[in-house]
Amino acid sequence: MGRNSQEQIQEQRQEQRLQQTISQQQLLQAQLIELPVQQLIDRIDTEMHDNAALEVSADDDHMDFADYSEPADSNDAPENYEQQREREERQDELDKALEGFGRDDEELPVYKGGWSSADDGEERVYGGSESFYDQLLEQVATMELTERQRFIMEYLIRSLEDDGLMRASLEGIVEELAIYNNFDTTEEEVLQTLHLLQQLDPPGIGARSLQECLLLQIGRRKESRLKRLMHTAIADHFDSFTKKHWDKIQQALGLDDAEAEQLITELRRLNPKPGASMGETIGRSIQQITPDFIVDTLDDGTVTFTLNNSEVPQLQIADTFANLMKDYQNNKQGISRQMKEALLYTKQKVEAAQNFIEAIRTRQQTLYKTMDAIIHWQHRFFEEGDEALLRPMILKDIAERTKLDVSTISRVSNSKYAQTRWGTFPLKFFFSDGFTTESGEELSTREIKAALRDMIEGEDPRHPLSDEALSDMLKEQGYPVARRTVAKYRQQMGFPIARLRK
Repeated sequence: MGRNSQEQIQEQRQEQRLQQTISQQQLLQAQLIELPVQQLIDRIDTEMHDNAALEVSADDDHMDFADYSEPADSNDAPENYEQQREREERQDELDKALEGFGRDDEELPVYKGGWSSADDGEERVYGGSESFYDQLLEQVATMELTERQRFIMEYLIRSLEDDGLMRASLEGIVEELAIYNNFDTTEEEVLQTLHLLQQLDPPGIGARSLQECLLLQIGRRKESRLKRLMHTAIADHFDSFTKKHWDKIQQALGLDDAEAEQLITELRRLNPKPGASMGETIGRSIQQITPDFIVDTLDDGTVTFTLNNSEVPQLQIADTFANLMKDYQNNKQGISRQMKEALLYTKQKVEAAQNFIEAIRTRQQTLYKTMDAIIHWQHRFFEEGDEALLRPMILKDIAERTKLDVSTISRVSNSKYAQTRWGTFPLKFFFSDGFTTESGEELSTREIKAALRDMIEGEDPRHPLSDEALSDMLKEQGYPVARRTVAKYRQQMGFPIARLRK
């Protein structure tokens, strides 16, 4: 083999190693960007424990950031109070999931976290310090997965709704991975990984519909006649189940009254919101959310913000490792094989430490750009705190303003909170779709929902308003919203149909 050929092979290998390093660095940056501040501190502690080349800077103990402007199976044991309350809450959630199912709108109810108004937000407290996303990722860390499976799995987890269901289509996920992550895959590969996700706890997580969610939970039960009856009821008589036509199910399955009652009781124990239940498994101790951003609005309307990194340590390369690298640079000749191996180890640790420090710096810059863009876009809200002043804003809008990928903006907004003069809000709170009227005026869906909520809360409880009546009233106020759209918004806000609001 000629010299040129050997040089070409060596260059190709160097290029492959460089591409692999870039890919690993991008993955590290993506992981750190997604972490809330408290989990970032935990991740730094873990990294320092694993890599002796990292240490806290002696000059500054913390990152110096300036201010910037602008469910379990049933058993025979008696229930205690907490178990009874959780069971009753779960039954209520299942009832809510079935209210209006397949009637006013074919779309499943969407359960969103958050609150109904900025005023309510100030009083909001949260149970547990970990989101269900974090708990799922902890379970994934114990699984034996290929790098491809792990990447897809983490993306799927980030795509879950707050209730733990997967409403994004497989086709859409494949496209997002290709466009925003330069990751080529197939619907079949994504589906296989989704099936692995659905094996995690709690049962029902990652389901693509309410029916699949309930079937996954039933599938985890021990084999029994009751389990087979539950599966048949949900799989073959789901329409009757959603409409609570228990008599039809009883007749179809040939059950006597006692058997039917037992079946209905067990079906009601199923959880339509497995994601929300994960917060309950940590415990019901009340704990305030640690905000990632501190936003301040002055009396003159000026809005400033800081990144909440007061407890994040400032990192540097340990002096002992830095000195070893200098010695190697000054004396490459005449060192023993054992010394070379020690220096190779040192070099690997130093490079990993440098990459980690750079990833934290990238996280800081990304979070700043994203919050700065959100404040500029939603400036009127930060001035006055009125939810109706929120403009239509989607991930793409902030991505274009910051010149960052949509997937990056999604990671930033997925689990971060901003403390404002008007309360503490998840970044998702500031995002909403737009609604364009026939005249071309663009309205925020949140603004429409605020008006709709006021109408429902102000209605005569003896004569609640139908979706048609609500649609007419919205049109009178300048919101030309169809009845089906009213039904969808009403469901998303947790209001049942008119006859159930009496």
